[in-house]
Amino acid sequence: MGKVVMRTAPLVAVAVAVSAALVAGCSLAPDYKVPDSPIAAEYRTTGPWVSAKPGDQLNRDGWWNMYSEPPLDDLEKRLLANNTDLEAAYAHYQQAQAFVTQVSAGLYPTITADTSAFRERQSATRPLRSGGPNNYNAITLGGEIDYDLDLWGRVRDSVKAGKDEALATQADLASVQLSLQVQLADSYIQLRGLDQQTALLRQTVVAFTKALQLTEALHGGGIVAGLDVERAKTQLSSAQSQLSQTLAQRALLEHAIAVLVGASASEFTLPESTASLPLATIPVGVPSVLLQRRPDIAAAERRVAEANAKIGVARAAYFPSITLTAAGGLQSSNYSNFFSAPNFFWAIGPQLAQYIFDGGFRRGQLDAAKAATSEAGARYRGVVLGAFQQVEDNLSLLTDLGTALQQQRDAAAAAERALSLALTQYKQGAVGYLDVVTAQTAALDAEVSAIQIQTRQLSANVQLIRAVGGGWSTDQLEQAATAPALVAAADEHAPQNAGK
Repeated sequence: MGKVVMRTAPLVAVAVAVSAALVAGCSLAPDYKVPDSPIAAEYRTTGPWVSAKPGDQLNRDGWWNMYSEPPLDDLEKRLLANNTDLEAAYAHYQQAQAFVTQVSAGLYPTITADTSAFRERQSATRPLRSGGPNNYNAITLGGEIDYDLDLWGRVRDSVKAGKDEALATQADLASVQLSLQVQLADSYIQLRGLDQQTALLRQTVVAFTKALQLTEALHGGGIVAGLDVERAKTQLSSAQSQLSQTLAQRALLEHAIAVLVGASASEFTLPESTASLPLATIPVGVPSVLLQRRPDIAAAERRVAEANAKIGVARAAYFPSITLTAAGGLQSSNYSNFFSAPNFFWAIGPQLAQYIFDGGFRRGQLDAAKAATSEAGARYRGVVLGAFQQVEDNLSLLTDLGTALQQQRDAAAAAERALSLALTQYKQGAVGYLDVVTAQTAALDAEVSAIQIQTRQLSANVQLIRAVGGGWSTDQLEQAATAPALVAAADEHAPQNAGK
């Protein structure tokens, strides 16, 4: 048993059309409600550099300019123009747009035309043959119009689901763009931190070389033992090794940046720079505002709406589909006088189709649609909770690392003074070279730690920008939802080489 198809008379067609008008706008999808998520009244961690004004917002098109670093600005522009991941995300968004066009076609009539001209031979032994010539022409020129009345909202809910997916994909595109921009900025900050370490280690190598020369001179004069010379050599070689390791790390970061901006790692270079980057002031706002500032949250929410609309599609499958059909044209066995009144034919009427038994297929589709909605809702809540965690994590890092940085700078200053005293006393013969080695190691470690903490704080600063949405807003999706092609916001920031 399966689908039953019935063709009705023209009068019935009129009744069906009237019924269609009465139920126009019907949808079997549940009323949509954004899933509830726990939202705190305020963030636990704050800091003097964080503005908490909800009306403030980062500049979406250039938040990295807060770091006053022209090379970073240039790299970010190259990323937007050439990044392959961003180009792929944009192509995926275009696919979602195309799907909306496909499903929207169901809202309109389908018009087809056909023509054929055959020379045919009729079998002399065909069963129930009623006479006529064995050889004859069959010429047909016709057309047909079909229109699905969509009484139960199957097509409309499909279109709604498609639009929600397109909006979710547009938010995905914004999320990918923000992630790549933050990854680039973070990599740049890490690279500049390594540049500072490189400069420090080069200075250290020079200082340790001078210390070795001093020790060798004292040893040559019989003042100190050869053990002091070997210890000085060990310190120098260790510093040189750290310098080589730091340069290797920098090379890997430089290669990663090259990929992000769409350049060959073999040809891409960034000159060293030891200039310190400022800690940007980031408007955070209150937790509830985060729901409108994060593109990944918006994407997850739109997918809940999409899944909810698909429940209506699954429910509509339980009800009969009604299609209005009108067909007509010309048909004859002669080419002469083909366009004459006797050759015209036509047919008009509705067609109703209804499944009687499907072995639980529609029940399974409906259950799957409901489960998909529950899954999307759970994922949405997970994304929201993860977003709050990311903000809190980076606020805590900014606060605690700020304190740690000051403490480490104090430690580095004390270690530098201790090293100066140790060298002076060693020259005077008051202490052995082991004391100098200990002071040298402590001073270098303290300076490197201070640079690393400062770099981690700047990294947390950039990650906080990502956590609060980087200037993005759900207003952009709302504007796109009213645009015919859903391209208002996405096309502004599409890769320049997309589609080439």
